[in-house]
Amino acid sequence: MASTPRACIGVGCENTADTLQCPTCIKLGIKNSFFCSQDCFKKSWSEHKALHKSQSNILHHILPPKAVSEPDPATGLFDPFPRFNYTGALRPVYPLAPKRVIPKSIPHPEWSEDGVPKYRSKPGRAKIEILDAKAQDAMRKVCRLAREVLDIAAAAAVPGVTTNYIDEIVHNACIERNAYPSPLNYNHFPKSVCTSPNEIICHGIPDQRVLVDGDILNIDVTLYHEGYHGDLNETYYIGDKAKADPDSVRVVEAARECLDLAIQAVKPGVPIREFGNIIEKHAKSKSCSTIRTYCGHGINSLFHCAPNVPHYAKNKTPGECKPGMTFTIEPMIALGSYRDVTWPDNWTSATIDGKRTAQFEHTLLVTETGVEVLTARKADSPGGPVPMPTAAVENGEAKTQ
Repeated sequence: MASTPRACIGVGCENTADTLQCPTCIKLGIKNSFFCSQDCFKKSWSEHKALHKSQSNILHHILPPKAVSEPDPATGLFDPFPRFNYTGALRPVYPLAPKRVIPKSIPHPEWSEDGVPKYRSKPGRAKIEILDAKAQDAMRKVCRLAREVLDIAAAAAVPGVTTNYIDEIVHNACIERNAYPSPLNYNHFPKSVCTSPNEIICHGIPDQRVLVDGDILNIDVTLYHEGYHGDLNETYYIGDKAKADPDSVRVVEAARECLDLAIQAVKPGVPIREFGNIIEKHAKSKSCSTIRTYCGHGINSLFHCAPNVPHYAKNKTPGECKPGMTFTIEPMIALGSYRDVTWPDNWTSATIDGKRTAQFEHTLLVTETGVEVLTARKADSPGGPVPMPTAAVENGEAKTQ
């Protein structure tokens, strides 16, 4: 009996696979990861390696960390990875709060029970979906709700609260809107929102760390409502000290501007790869770098799907904008190196030099004439741009003029 031809799992590839299989997948026991050629494997590496991370997260979910510091007798708090060579001043503050529960009456995505987004391994996932009018309206609705939830969380992000409290705020706001927080249990992510302070690029896990005056904090919210996902994030200044710090303002406003400039270019016929050229050019003009490990993504009834949207220049991503496409652009901009290090929790991504980083994200709909920002800020949304402070030295202290 002839064997059924294997489909190549390369991004955007419709060829039949050869016997070439990813060596890391073989090591991790991941099946059916076949490619048609070495070139296709290399082109797909940025997205494909997320599958390795998913498998690692499953193992990490089963096996607790080997090194755990002694809990503080007064508070019970501890660093679960005391032997890890952190790149900056931040440390995780455990124990994590118990996993929060979503009522069964609210529709759950497929990973809510076992943590596995099975659609990512199915054939045809590289095809870019064009949404009809009904689906576009569903995306408008979920994105409007996601904006509401992010604004509620941002209003609560002040000195003295923990990121765990922000997670609670987001979780409850989702339930109030009959929505599921998409990150919860996605590849075993333990929380309902990503909170990423200071040198954390993305995927920060909300914990018991207290926000302090001078922090910057990215809050990344995604909702699943009536079968569709809406995704957005912003970086916020925590307290007046952050707004008075030239470096913090430079990186936050550079990231904000990078996203705005990229969105201005979205219209039918524009290559997906062009956004990276726009973003990196502006980041460099602000003496900042562009993180390359993570990218924007398609989003609709699927949380992450085609197209990938890299944020760095001269990338080779195929495809162009077409009316009815929905995707995110979410540049991560750093004061120092673009390289990153992942903490032992297998999620938290930090800059390799410990310098600060900022990110902004919108979910976008390509229209016949341009773009609709589905997660657009409202007139009363917290946050927003701040002017660059002018530092002066007075009595040995920096002041804003």
